[in-house]
Amino acid sequence: MQKIEKNIQYYKFGLYGFLKNLRFYEAFLILFFLEKGVDYLKIGVLYSVREITIMFFEIPGGLVADALGRKRTLIASFLVYILSFITFYFSNHYGLLLLGMILFALADAFRSGIHKAMIFQYLTQRGLKNQKANYYGHTRSWSQTGSAIASLSAGIMVFYSGSYRIIFALSVIPYFLDMLLIWSYPASLDGELSPHTKNQFQQRFKEIWLAVTTSFKHFDLLRILTNLSLHTGYYKAVKDYIQPAIVSFAVSVPLFLTLQDKQKSALLVGFIYFILYLLTAATSRYSGRFLQRFSHYSRPMNITLLAGVIPGILAGFFYLNHWFFLSILSFVLIMLNENLRKPIGVAFVTEESDKKAAASVLSIQTQAQSLFAAVIALLIGWGAQLGGPGTGILAGTLFLLLLFPLVRLKQD
Repeated sequence: MQKIEKNIQYYKFGLYGFLKNLRFYEAFLILFFLEKGVDYLKIGVLYSVREITIMFFEIPGGLVADALGRKRTLIASFLVYILSFITFYFSNHYGLLLLGMILFALADAFRSGIHKAMIFQYLTQRGLKNQKANYYGHTRSWSQTGSAIASLSAGIMVFYSGSYRIIFALSVIPYFLDMLLIWSYPASLDGELSPHTKNQFQQRFKEIWLAVTTSFKHFDLLRILTNLSLHTGYYKAVKDYIQPAIVSFAVSVPLFLTLQDKQKSALLVGFIYFILYLLTAATSRYSGRFLQRFSHYSRPMNITLLAGVIPGILAGFFYLNHWFFLSILSFVLIMLNENLRKPIGVAFVTEESDKKAAASVLSIQTQAQSLFAAVIALLIGWGAQLGGPGTGILAGTLFLLLLFPLVRLKQD
């Protein structure tokens, strides 16, 4: 395998992901909602609203980035993220929680796909296209490391403050720093830009849209996008349900009896997420080597999609039987699997799509995963409301299993 060139831009790419994933709230999001008195069905609605908003704004986000410049689009999205964090911090009723989710989703819609396209354009410029999966896996590992540090730090913050809301305020700091970092990126990564006149913008939108529609005339690309998006959508909808499992485990373990349940839970959530993200970081780095074991992208994509079903079923089953530690381990397997397949899938999509519309095609992929996540989030919320989180997890996993035959890729 060709050695990765670790120059200044490599470290900028990595630092971007590290700062972006300093989302101190992420390991406690469902717990934050439960603390606010929100039931599981309404939590499912919040997640679904987030994903539907992303779905509707994903294509416009990619087009704006390709036509107006990726740097400015990313900077604007981080401003909206900060506004969403402030909204969550001051939220005192369900309506503000919905608003916070919508703002967060808008920022996600205009950000997602853009930075990956910048990385792949950089590799193309330097004649390193064959390193797509390996290079993206390395930069993604920086993101997972950021998540690990954020979760451990957040656990300590909740332990001492006794509240989940403080972690939203602290999330503003790394996102402001990421804005400054993006501003320092070279102009060559902005994509093909033209002078800012109305006619030229319209022409540029037409060119990009033509490239996207041309890509989608190939049925194979559409199935690749669906295969990648289904598992990622499932992952986004189900992953946070590890949080109530950890809390239930923390309360049931006869340790640290002098601590309050919330303090015990905060420390255990932070510690488990810390270990989890270190493992996912290593898994992302390994994805390039895992791909080399196969002659084509299709087979590892099929294997890892099906591999996501088994731990999902186990997580739900163990949760229903109050075997919370085993349920937590099953969640870990779901997350590791996603971080193994994601770099491979993203590289596969960019390999098969028009290079001029790379950001738009990746945005469409995110739109598809948002559709799946919205449906699965509602299924999980509905099931959790009826029979607890274990029932909800099983409902979401069954949906993934039923769709597998439809998105299975043709293996060469």
